[in-house]
Amino acid sequence: MRTRILAAPTACSRRSKTSTYRRWRDCWEKPVPQRETTLTEFIIGEQRKAPGATGGFTALLNDIRLACKRIAYLVGKGKLAGVHGAAGSGNAQGEDQQKLDVLANDIFLATNEWGGHLAGMVSEELADPYRIPAAYPRGRYLLAFDPLDGSSNIDINVPVGSIFSVLKCPQELAGDEARAFLQPGARQVCAGYAIYGPTTMLVLTLGRGVHGFTLDREIGEFIYTHPDLRVPEDTSEFAINTSNSRFWEPAVTRYVDECLAGRSGPRGKDFNMRWIASLVAEAHRILMRGGVFLYPRDQREQSRSGRLRLLYEANPIGLVIEQAGGRASTGYAPVLELEPQALHQKTGFVFGARREVERIEAYHRDYNERPYDAPLFGERGLFRAANGG
Repeated sequence: MRTRILAAPTACSRRSKTSTYRRWRDCWEKPVPQRETTLTEFIIGEQRKAPGATGGFTALLNDIRLACKRIAYLVGKGKLAGVHGAAGSGNAQGEDQQKLDVLANDIFLATNEWGGHLAGMVSEELADPYRIPAAYPRGRYLLAFDPLDGSSNIDINVPVGSIFSVLKCPQELAGDEARAFLQPGARQVCAGYAIYGPTTMLVLTLGRGVHGFTLDREIGEFIYTHPDLRVPEDTSEFAINTSNSRFWEPAVTRYVDECLAGRSGPRGKDFNMRWIASLVAEAHRILMRGGVFLYPRDQREQSRSGRLRLLYEANPIGLVIEQAGGRASTGYAPVLELEPQALHQKTGFVFGARREVERIEAYHRDYNERPYDAPLFGERGLFRAANGG
């Protein structure tokens, strides 16, 4: 039998054992990190709070989640994927389409049509409602979406996003999707957006607050990172496209003039002005740090009541903002109360800090009683002297 000779522990080996023990001790004493909640787990948790839930709505949200992940991948690849540039076609409103507009639309349709949860879909890119193919079962929900908001910014690498809205399909209108979608935004059961920027986030409301999820690209999951998002009631930041100022209604001119007058004007404080030309990016900034956004009704085309689409832009963003404590308006009244008359109906849209939006609504009421004279910049308002200079 071989005898095993044990060497006396050296100072080095004693230090090594002591170091190992300390590492183990540190591990024991450190609190165990909490497990991260995924978007899927969050949705299932919300489902369990709803008596009689069948899981169909949960499955639909998971399909929307998957569509946003697929679009995020294409956007993230950029020109490497060969998807930049114009598609050479137009959408339902006659606007030029980008290649990514078409691809994102196809992704939303293909990812959501097969699950058996939808009775129909409406997209910015399609003139008519999308009928669920006969090969797939029909469900009881309606999905309206803008597959890629802000796509004109793709080539300059500004954040873009997807906007979505979910409604219940009235039983009496099953099979008549064109009428079924014409519901006020207050009836939405879910709304949200995905923003594809330095990080990809999905922001969601189920009618009980607003929650944000960040895409972890290593595991391919949206992680719950922003609980209970809130819009501050006050702000010193506003967003509007001043190149349209000559078409503004007097109430909007008054509001912007007063903001630009700063500390020496009637508001008594300085304001900063922003404009990204991406509705999703504007909404996300306001959710993260506050502000007010204006894309008001103007006088360019008297037949139009605004520039943004009601069903799949203003209504879903409006519900998100309202659920976060802000206010969403046409400039005159709550946008979520507006009764749609057409699938691609447009509206003026003002949202963000509650007190600022209420101020703009009040200015419209005031102007109905008496005209507004713009003293700061002359009778014609912003940047225009009274002599036409």
